[in-house]
Amino acid sequence: MARRCARPDCGETAFTTLAYDYATSTVWLAQLTDEAHPMTHDLCARHADRQSVPRGWQLRDRRDVVPLPLFSVDVLAG
Repeated sequence: MARRCARPDCGETAFTTLAYDYATSTVWLAQLTDEAHPMTHDLCARHADRQSVPRGWQLRDRRDVVPLPLFSVDVLAG
């Protein structure tokens, strides 16, 4: 069963997990974890992309970025 976004009134499917550390004033966005945890929050893509942090905190986005190919497959095969 797909997990849902933790934001109130949002029923979208979660794609990202948000975690935080008060000691270092850091918030992380990462790929959705395999299992939910009470100390993290699952977010849909829209809410993850719009995430902001309090002044003095840092946001670390660790979500995977899909690299664009530099050459087409045909160029590499030839």
